[in-house]
Amino acid sequence: MKIILPKILGISAFYHDAAAAIAVDGKILAAAQEERFTRIKHTPDFPIEAIRYCLEETGLSLEELDAVVFYDKPFLKFERLLQTYYDFAPRGFLSFMKAMPVWLREKLFLKREIHHGLKQVAGKYDSKNVTLLFPEHHLSHAASAFYPSPFKDAAILTIDGVGEWCTASICYGREKDITMLKSLHFPDSVGLLYSAFTYYLGFMVNSGEYKLMGLAPYGNPEAEETRKFAEAIEKEIVQIYNDGSVKLNQQYFNYATGLRMVNHKKWEKLFGFPRKEDEEPLEQHHCNLALAIQQVTEKIVLKMAAEAKRLTGSEYLCMAGGVALNCVANGKLLQSGLFKDIYIQPASGDAGGAVGAALAAHHIFFSQNRNPEMPDGMSGTYLGPSFSEKEILAMSRKVKAVFHPYESEDTLCEKVAAYIADGKVVGWFQGRMEFGPRALGNRSILADPRNPEMQKKLNLKIKYREGFRPFAPAISETKCGDWFDLHSKSPYMLLVAPVQPKQRHALPKGYLNMALYDRLYFQRSTIPAVTHLDFSARVQTVSGKTNPRFEKLLAAFDALTGTPILVNTSFNVRGEPIVCTPFDAYRCFMSMDMDVLVVNDYIYIKEEQPDFENKEIWMVNFKKD
Repeated sequence: MKIILPKILGISAFYHDAAAAIAVDGKILAAAQEERFTRIKHTPDFPIEAIRYCLEETGLSLEELDAVVFYDKPFLKFERLLQTYYDFAPRGFLSFMKAMPVWLREKLFLKREIHHGLKQVAGKYDSKNVTLLFPEHHLSHAASAFYPSPFKDAAILTIDGVGEWCTASICYGREKDITMLKSLHFPDSVGLLYSAFTYYLGFMVNSGEYKLMGLAPYGNPEAEETRKFAEAIEKEIVQIYNDGSVKLNQQYFNYATGLRMVNHKKWEKLFGFPRKEDEEPLEQHHCNLALAIQQVTEKIVLKMAAEAKRLTGSEYLCMAGGVALNCVANGKLLQSGLFKDIYIQPASGDAGGAVGAALAAHHIFFSQNRNPEMPDGMSGTYLGPSFSEKEILAMSRKVKAVFHPYESEDTLCEKVAAYIADGKVVGWFQGRMEFGPRALGNRSILADPRNPEMQKKLNLKIKYREGFRPFAPAISETKCGDWFDLHSKSPYMLLVAPVQPKQRHALPKGYLNMALYDRLYFQRSTIPAVTHLDFSARVQTVSGKTNPRFEKLLAAFDALTGTPILVNTSFNVRGEPIVCTPFDAYRCFMSMDMDVLVVNDYIYIKEEQPDFENKEIWMVNFKKD
């Protein structure tokens, strides 16, 4: 008998960025990362709290689900692990001895671990009545990008570190079917190549790749050193083929069997400097190497996309996997004109695998057709929890907070726009929490992009992070073309585009040879807080259909200043996940030099709060990432 309206729980866990999602009749109704509830960034733990939220949001119980779907195949991954140690023996014995107990105790018996986790979610749970499915890792990624996209058919390009064996894949999606056409296998991996440079430049693997991307614009594209770095990478470290496939020289790497990413001695000899330590100051050679690997990565991504075009003949492209979060490469790909349009899964990393697993089961296992009336199945990523007025007031009473209620949305937005125009930094907490790594106007910190001091202030006094880190502009999609050379919507902040020439300022002579922070703080445009050193910006276009209040705030700021743009960065501090609850928001607000907090219809002014001068009492469990 054909199942009507399949109800499916997707899960990703046990590696990093654990998450859960529920799809009903092919529509994602709820999705969240476990880190938002436990406050442990990138947690790999079974997503008990995220599953509880998804069930509560959809009004479902575990007994009502038609399937529970894990986002990859553990036995296939274990096969890769064993084969790799065999191929590289006797290297990696210590790593093998460290990994085996975990696999034998937990990961090899993943069905047992999943059933145990589900019993913790709900005591009444009969594992015999649950259909448990395990799609391949790259199928989950491909499904997460294609099924929510507006395209009837599309090439699907997935690039990440590694799934089971696969590290990159090209698929073809048509209606409800996804066909694998080509794949690249471990240990050759674009994601691991980029992660190796992330590691060598002093950032944390699996969380610091976006820092490496943010550092790249500080490299000097005209420097001989940058050119030599790029040449060395392609000559010694990675061989790039015409179809975008790569071959990594394993003499330079230790990730296959070791406890480190790279062979330190060989890298130091090749590039002329040792691995950057965490607190070591940035030098120009660090920036130039970041730019070199970014350029090489862009070259590979463009070649892979061209091969996807050749194999499928499609005019549209869907992208997923961790490398799809490289918005600079995405912007170059869009500008190339290779495809008419590109859809990128906003939660392209492992968290998004939960969404893809659920959708793959719906369309492939249950053979359900796609909904042709669904232009974007990710619903703006606003798939997480929201909080009622009662809950907000209860939090405010508990912490003895002082607040101002606003019944009129127009008045609220006008008041907040005036605060921002006056140089104040605003925490903006509205509606349902975003799913994925980006804050898109519901769990955001907002500021004035015209302020030349704002990037420095936000990094050092608000986010407590490296001063070079860039910020993104949020702009109404109707005004985007006046400010950025971007001819496509960018709702998920996954495309970098040039700032329009009319908004730029002339650079002084010898600008590229100036010291790093002298270049950083030079006012390059009319919106210096969001303009990268190369005159680009990571753009979020805002639609009134998906986030009407955020667009109204942008309109109010535009009416006041003539600039329809706000700095939009995630509402968190270094080492913590994005805030989830009103209390998370208030604690974060009180622990940093933020001026104003807006929680739905309520405004909190820092100076009016009890103990506002003693932020140390709110600095609880902030960890270094």
